[in-house]
Amino acid sequence: MSVPTQAPIAAPTIPGPDRSPRTPRFQLPAGACDCHAHLFGPQARYPFDPSRRYTPPDATLSDYVQVLKALGVSRGVLVQPSVYMTDNRLILDALGEQRFPLRAVVVCGPEVSDAELERMHALGVRGVRLNLRHAAGVSGDIAPRMAERIAPFGWHLQFRINPDEFVTVGPIIEALPVDTVIDHMGQIPTAQGIDSAPFQAILRLVEGGRCWVKLSAAYRMGTQPHPYPDVAPFARALVEANPDRMVWATDWPHTTLTKPMPNDGDLCDLLADWIPDEATRHKVLVDNPARLYGFTE
Repeated sequence: MSVPTQAPIAAPTIPGPDRSPRTPRFQLPAGACDCHAHLFGPQARYPFDPSRRYTPPDATLSDYVQVLKALGVSRGVLVQPSVYMTDNRLILDALGEQRFPLRAVVVCGPEVSDAELERMHALGVRGVRLNLRHAAGVSGDIAPRMAERIAPFGWHLQFRINPDEFVTVGPIIEALPVDTVIDHMGQIPTAQGIDSAPFQAILRLVEGGRCWVKLSAAYRMGTQPHPYPDVAPFARALVEANPDRMVWATDWPHTTLTKPMPNDGDLCDLLADWIPDEATRHKVLVDNPARLYGFTE
């Protein structure tokens, strides 16, 4: 009987993160949560989907926990990356290790069984991601049906949307029977300004009270280098619109980045500028993610 051959290990096509995160200039409060990070590899155990847009270097659970400890972050949320499509084994295995307080957001299609949803919930899954920016992602057409499936678990739908589509997609999001989360402040190009129709659509969703936004990935929005001063007005406007619906994230390991790779300590320090009020920062870093992702300890 023939033995299947192992697929060859593909070389990375994108850079990896800064492997030496520095300590932030202000101490993060106990219970602080990083609400968006990806894991990759090792490829031999967790092969990438052949239709992927990029090949990342390994970024393992051990690597991520090291980053969180260096930053003083107490909790983390793993988000299924596009290179794995609907194969959620890596982040589910990471949850199963119970090495660090973690939750996860998966990608799944309409064929997922109720039993699998129940299993994932028990492991710590709290949402389903729909990446509408790339054709290889799961279609947004499944959003209403998926929302009905996950509503009994108290999960949310997490969206990554093309900026120019927020005006038309906003009413659809508002009509869903579950809370929703928008990736990376909507990734509105800063040149459009905070008065642009797409960003105003996001503010309306946030003000409605059932839509959350991740204050993350400033380097994906702006044209200016760190500390991304052209992004600050967007972050402040979101916090002002509804601080109870803001969460923060590193976006580690910063995939497909063509700009200088940030140090995660520098990304933490942005919060002191975006949210100067300590009580509001505590809400964004601790209280809000505890509610959204169901952290109870």
